[in-house]
Amino acid sequence: MKNSMIQTNGNISSSKSVVQLESVSKWYGNFRCLDNVKFNVMPGERIVVCGPSGSGKSTLIRCINGIEGHDKGIVRVAGYELTRDRSTLDRVRLEVGMVFQQFNLFPNLTVLENCTIALQKVKKMSKRDAVELAEFYLARVHLPHLADRYPDQLSGGQQQRVAIARALCMKPRVMLFDEPTAALDPEMVREVLDVMTEVANEGMTMIVVTHEIGFARSVASRVVFMDAGRIVESASPTEFFDAPKSDRARTFLQQVIRH
Repeated sequence: MKNSMIQTNGNISSSKSVVQLESVSKWYGNFRCLDNVKFNVMPGERIVVCGPSGSGKSTLIRCINGIEGHDKGIVRVAGYELTRDRSTLDRVRLEVGMVFQQFNLFPNLTVLENCTIALQKVKKMSKRDAVELAEFYLARVHLPHLADRYPDQLSGGQQQRVAIARALCMKPRVMLFDEPTAALDPEMVREVLDVMTEVANEGMTMIVVTHEIGFARSVASRVVFMDAGRIVESASPTEFFDAPKSDRARTFLQQVIRH
């Protein structure tokens, strides 16, 4: 086992986008929640996506791993175009790790079993190899001592760190985080952000929907601001937070910082 948190398959050229959206739109009935979105993510980039409620942030990343289907345009992940074909969808999901607001752990399985079940059923790993890999990543999120506990015996922050370990076990090319600290008590936010920072520092490509400005300033390589289903600004953290170009971004930042 390599002594590194992030282990990817490594057959995508570093010069190519690991995520590419070309003129992507999506509707819910008559409501256009994504409007002609163009979005590229290079290997190793750490993107923070922010914006007001209903701006399309969560829909954007849910379209990247096929939880939501897009209605127009092209979505490519790790060189695969995402279509409604089941085999393509399954292939893309092997390349993408997803961490949600809610932890989505199996309540009837132990922490270790939550981390090994997909390795055995999807990747067809032996139980021994799956356990070894799961124990490695549980140690990386600082929870090896909780491997035999059940989710309801853990704090919210611990459950979210297990969810991160579970996603990393699949060795994805890109990790998606949909407001991963939104459901946590304030005192638990830091422990999750610290683990996410470690993941970023190991070189993982990340797209994070969050309003955690401190995390965005210190970890993000780029901040993407969305409003009304569109990408309004895309800039470095310093440029975005210190000198936003649009009135809409300035108003949003004033509201977020005030709270």
